[in-house]
Amino acid sequence: MDKNTDTGFDLKNIGGLSDSSALLRIKKEGYNELPSQKNKNIFLIFFEVVREPMLLLLIGSGLVYLFLGEPRDALMLLTFVLVVVGITFYQERKTERALEALRNLSSPRALVIRDGQQKRVAGREVVREDIIILREGDRVPADAVVLSCSNLSVDESLLTGESMSVRKAEWDEKETTKRPGGDDLPFVYSGTMVVAGRGVAKVTAIGINTEIGKIGKSLQGIREEDTLLQKETAKIVRDFSITGIILCSLVVLIYGFTRNNWPHGVLYGLTLGMAILPEEFPVVLIIFLTLGAWRISRKQVLTRRAHAIETLGASTVLCTDKTGTLTLNKMKLALLCVKGDYFEVDTHSLKTLPETVHDLIEYGILASQKDPFDPIEREVKEVGEFYLLNSEHIHKNWKLIREYTLSKKLLALSHVWESPDKQNYIIAAKGSPEAIADLCHLSFEKHKELMLCIEEMASRGLRVLGVAKASFKKRELPDVQHDFAFEFIGLLGFIDPVRATVPEAIKEAHGAGIKVIMITGDYPGTAVHIAKQIGLKNPDQYITGLELEKMDHLQLREKIKEINIFARVVPEQKLAIVNALKANGGVVAMTGDGVNDAAALKSANIGIAMGERGTDVAREASDLVLLNDDFSSIVAAVRMGRRIFDNLKKAVAYIFAVHVPIAGMSLLPILFQLPIVLLPAHIAFLELIIDPACSTVFESCPEEKGIMKKPPRSLGTALFNRRAFIFSLLQGLSILAVVFTVYVFALYLHKGELEARTLAFATLVFANIILIITNLSWSQGFIKIIRSGNRALWWVVGAALIALAGVLYIPFLRNLFHFAYLTTNDLAITFFSGVISIVWFEVLKVFSKKPEREI
Repeated sequence: MDKNTDTGFDLKNIGGLSDSSALLRIKKEGYNELPSQKNKNIFLIFFEVVREPMLLLLIGSGLVYLFLGEPRDALMLLTFVLVVVGITFYQERKTERALEALRNLSSPRALVIRDGQQKRVAGREVVREDIIILREGDRVPADAVVLSCSNLSVDESLLTGESMSVRKAEWDEKETTKRPGGDDLPFVYSGTMVVAGRGVAKVTAIGINTEIGKIGKSLQGIREEDTLLQKETAKIVRDFSITGIILCSLVVLIYGFTRNNWPHGVLYGLTLGMAILPEEFPVVLIIFLTLGAWRISRKQVLTRRAHAIETLGASTVLCTDKTGTLTLNKMKLALLCVKGDYFEVDTHSLKTLPETVHDLIEYGILASQKDPFDPIEREVKEVGEFYLLNSEHIHKNWKLIREYTLSKKLLALSHVWESPDKQNYIIAAKGSPEAIADLCHLSFEKHKELMLCIEEMASRGLRVLGVAKASFKKRELPDVQHDFAFEFIGLLGFIDPVRATVPEAIKEAHGAGIKVIMITGDYPGTAVHIAKQIGLKNPDQYITGLELEKMDHLQLREKIKEINIFARVVPEQKLAIVNALKANGGVVAMTGDGVNDAAALKSANIGIAMGERGTDVAREASDLVLLNDDFSSIVAAVRMGRRIFDNLKKAVAYIFAVHVPIAGMSLLPILFQLPIVLLPAHIAFLELIIDPACSTVFESCPEEKGIMKKPPRSLGTALFNRRAFIFSLLQGLSILAVVFTVYVFALYLHKGELEARTLAFATLVFANIILIITNLSWSQGFIKIIRSGNRALWWVVGAALIALAGVLYIPFLRNLFHFAYLTTNDLAITFFSGVISIVWFEVLKVFSKKPEREI
């Protein structure tokens, strides 16, 4: 590799380690991580699983059975405990592995040289003797010695407490490793931040052997406080638990005093506790958020903080960068301008270019690197070789004598080449049109004509560069570019093409009631041109960074209601935009990729960092990381966020509804002094249906029709509001009424306790299955839900029916569950009773004008 224009260093002779060598070092020395990043111990997971209240109640019931001298029932409950522990343990381990994968993705990444090529790897995969490339905004992934650097400055406050950054120097191959602190040390340290410049370094220590590892500092993120959903779920569980304790105590007392059988009173009190305890709520929340993060990652969006999943569906404003997010960040040479004449470039349809523009392309190539890394220089070279290869305008054998670099004072660079006759120097310059015009000392009229051309090209959304040429007698070269007699050649117009998916994504966002704002450092003309291409609203209205600087907060709040374009904006001004939008009641998602974007990303309701070109500072301040930098992925994530929240609401509504008849059938027989219906084993059986239903069936439920046609929900919308509570309660009470009627009617017909219990239980199971199906959509009918292709639904329904058939028709299981044999007619009665118990809700869907608002 030749000198790399992105790093500024000659990397030709740096091959770095090979991938195979790196893998061997990882096996031998371990990953580049601290001990605090270890996974949960298997025994710890097992202990946490066994502490679950539902399992403790099952164990308690088993102990009571042993006390009553019924070891068979106790053994059955113990079997349920083992099954539930096994399933939960498997889910916990699966969740741990998923979270570990997410941690690997969200950890800071490093740019290394492996096998002679630059590549990005996870920070934990950096090994000793890796060659790393450091740029402004990067987090240093490991302790390293600086091989070469340019204006490299590092913030080492994490290690030293010093607020000022320190300057770095190149290693002289003699100085030994020293503790951090002070200027001009040739060492960089893991966890510190590059605040300016760039450098190439060789890793000397990783993981616990780094300075940060030695002093025991942990780079783990700060523990996050509970999200709104977690707080609401905790409140629901608390309320249910208090109610359950009161009712359980009443059952024990009522049964003990009325029937003078305290052991059975305790047993049935525990049964009621199992019926009421909503242990599914926290499990459902964890599974929905974990699987939600996984589903969103499939849309090329990495979730770093759980609250982002909750907030996504409530987003009202998407603030996005233009370059690389709305566009491809691949500069294409689209237009040439020579002496006021324009020539379009299209390598697909146009095979030749007029002689007039050959000099422009020739000197554009000469003003670039021979083996360019910069996308603009690479594009100029590719276009030149496409049109001018094998002509006198391509000079592969010319020798580069000197480079005059860009500076803050003069935004132009020049390359000095030795002419073939070795008598003269040929100089090619390119840069901003204004700087090139300054180098050429254009007359007032010529300058005026040039500015008109620049404005015309900028209005087409083009980035414009000027090109000039000069010759110089072969003698000592001057110190500055101004000493050459430059002749202006023309203008190169580059366009960053809009991503093909963006216009449709913008349209979808607008349809969902989401305001889209484009923020760019480009000129207004370029911004307006792109805005019209992608379909932004009010594309002719914009605010520039200069205008923004002069506005106070109240003025900006008023103006921003109609403005969707901010041009010539610096990153620091994004914070003012975010704060104004939030003050107007907006829920703001903001993209950013640089060091200076961190404040805006933190302030936004959802900070979105760029995965491909973003800095580690931006990623660490963000809630989401856009892995492919594509705006359409943000809209897809918003859509997924809405689906996740909708499905979570349905799951919570179902959990509440299904517990009403279970609790009712545990309580009513005791109050009316009837034979007991539900025993602990029956509750455990029902939980084995409920748990996978609410965690997998509802989670995998397809989105509601028109989910992106509705306005965003309010951020404070309750997961389980009054309307959902009423409908869930009515669903539960209707099932309870039917099941209790079947039970009482069976007793009235002298069917006997076992047969009555069996009829009631089978009715409850069928009603539960129907309840699951009907609650999968509060807008679509029963038939459409069945046809929706939810595979998890059929697995759960099939397993439930097989299990029900087993406990009804396998004599051993039937006796364990204290059931009686049911005839075909009995099964038909229980099935149709289960259907009748919830059919009113299907009728309500048909007559409801806006059923999707019922939840």
